[in-house]
Amino acid sequence: MEDKRQVLAQLRAQQDSMTALLSDLVMMETPSTDAASQAQILHRLKAEFEAIDYRVKLIPGRVSGGHVYASAKYRGYNQPAQLMLGHCDTVWPIGTLQEMPLVREKDSLHGPGVYDMKAGLVAMIFALRTIESMGLRPSVAPLCFINSDEEIGSRESSRYVRALAQRVDRCMVLEPALGPSGKIKTARKGVGRFEVTVQGKAAHAGLDPDAGASAILELSHVIQKLFDLNDPGLGTSVNVGLIDGGIQPNMVAPQSRAVIDVRVQTHADAERLENAIHGLETETPGVILTIEGAFGRPPMERTAGNRQLWRLAQELAAEIDLDIEQGTAGGGSDGNTTSLYTATIDGMGAVGDGAHAHHEHIQVNLLPERCALLTLLLMAPALNN
Repeated sequence: MEDKRQVLAQLRAQQDSMTALLSDLVMMETPSTDAASQAQILHRLKAEFEAIDYRVKLIPGRVSGGHVYASAKYRGYNQPAQLMLGHCDTVWPIGTLQEMPLVREKDSLHGPGVYDMKAGLVAMIFALRTIESMGLRPSVAPLCFINSDEEIGSRESSRYVRALAQRVDRCMVLEPALGPSGKIKTARKGVGRFEVTVQGKAAHAGLDPDAGASAILELSHVIQKLFDLNDPGLGTSVNVGLIDGGIQPNMVAPQSRAVIDVRVQTHADAERLENAIHGLETETPGVILTIEGAFGRPPMERTAGNRQLWRLAQELAAEIDLDIEQGTAGGGSDGNTTSLYTATIDGMGAVGDGAHAHHEHIQVNLLPERCALLTLLLMAPALNN
């Protein structure tokens, strides 16, 4: 593509149209845990893809609301493909718009799900629209997958994500950019969830305390061992976020439980922490530890392929006078999964702030330039020629 600035100019002229589509999507409340709420947005997305002559399949969910898969009709036999990946579900329950309405304030658009990540879906659609309107045809055919269960771990959709990632040259994840400065996410921490259950022995706390075995006492030892696993220098965090236990104040507690969130930056650290947690031993006589859990999202590391894709993004951004930086996100996404199989770049969506927070918003004026970068990446040749 010779005139890359023409792409940016065309998208800037479409800023109002991009904002209008985004507003429509935000007004469709789509909490992950309400499968029926996904139907309207999935059908709207299907119509948007069909309007640019894409082949579209709605994949029904067993528990989730389902997913959208769209592919370019012109893809030839053995033509390489690339994946654009996103999600339409949000963390916000039905009714949130009443207390957190869609509001435009100068160059900011506020509302539930606007940043994480419905603006990314708009960028996905308008990048393809721009390619079509300019009469272009990528040498690497675009595939698009949008799920409705990402915010709850992609339990149902991850098998589709894995399968697609193994078939493509690269993957662009349309999650929001990192923070107000809009960094591209070239690494993400892996996320583990563990549960420790302590089975003790009940006894009367006053009459015969020595006959019991306190599950709460043992859990206190466990918690201290878990917090000792924190290592900020390695980017490792171990957080005991939920505890419960006991029955009555005058009873030696017969059971207790803790739920732990673990974040790591490397696969090696994930293996080490998982072994350490499952290897915890008891300190209190007469109690039994049961430990369950694992890393549900592996770390997204800066692999050779990921670094190659990042360098390409930098080069293309410079050609439209866009200065981008890279960063590491503490949370996980489906990019953690695709990065295991193909070159992945994340945070290709909107610039803004407030994911999962009441000040969630995007910078509308920056939508066109981020979408232009995505469009240029879609037009780039295969990484693995």
